[in-house]
Amino acid sequence: MPEYGYFLSCEQYGPADLVEQARMAEQAGFQALWISDHYHPWNDAQGQSPFVWSVIGALSEAVSLPIETAVTCPTVRIHPAVVAQAVATSAVMTEGRFRLGVGTGEALNEHVLGDRWPPAGVRMDMLEEAVQVIRRLLTGEEVTHHGTYYTVENARLYTVPEEPVPIDVSGFGPKATALAARVGDGYITMMPDEEMVTQYRKGGGGAKLVSGGTKVCFGADREECVRTVHDLWYNEQLPGEMGQVLSSPRHFEQLKPLVTEDMVRGNVVCGDDADQHVAALKEFADTGFDRVYVNQIGADQRGFFDFYRTKVLPQLPQ
Repeated sequence: MPEYGYFLSCEQYGPADLVEQARMAEQAGFQALWISDHYHPWNDAQGQSPFVWSVIGALSEAVSLPIETAVTCPTVRIHPAVVAQAVATSAVMTEGRFRLGVGTGEALNEHVLGDRWPPAGVRMDMLEEAVQVIRRLLTGEEVTHHGTYYTVENARLYTVPEEPVPIDVSGFGPKATALAARVGDGYITMMPDEEMVTQYRKGGGGAKLVSGGTKVCFGADREECVRTVHDLWYNEQLPGEMGQVLSSPRHFEQLKPLVTEDMVRGNVVCGDDADQHVAALKEFADTGFDRVYVNQIGADQRGFFDFYRTKVLPQLPQ
């Protein structure tokens, strides 16, 4: 049966709020934490974007839950050798409770140094090489690597965990899912898509960890919740590859008129109907996920955690 975790949103909350939410999540009975890794929020209304590795350090002292980035792009903005050092330190500080989630990223976060944003196929090749570099460095051995995309010379991490850090690969289509099956220690996707899970497991993933996540908005007034989601997270309803290729929060704001409140009503659980919240998470369980993470969009964080502790988590298969 799946474990259920909480998804910390660095796009919407500052460091102190994220740490407090993690504490509330543990007290409510959530079993793991995801945390997003962004340079920018998706839009200015979300309003935050702390450096995830600093927040993970604070989380390691505040809670005893497993922690995973969902997800880090280790290819453009930050060289994989530097990501490897951050991962190693995080794993040591959490006493082995850290997993690295990686993906091909978005221009929104990765273009900030002025580097070219490559097409999807190149980004997947870069990610595969980056994962190889990170794994080699996490052994604590000296690494020299002259690859297609990355160079590392005489690099050695001295502070490393006792056990290898699992690296899970995010994928939302057949090619990325095949990459995850080939090189990942687990698979991350955001939709309860049984076809993708089956492809991952049959393509080489086998019984490795499959994790998924969703966003909800808890509150007594369903229509107010719908408006909250529409104001803050309309970007999740945009079609196609826009999420990967737009380079500024301003660009996402310009597309807000494409997303209607009816689209939110049809795609996001809003309100305080426990059965709807249970059904949304149970759909992941029914399609073969091992961990399911949920994020509360609304401002009533304490109310959300009390609601899930008393009304939602007890009804879920565990």
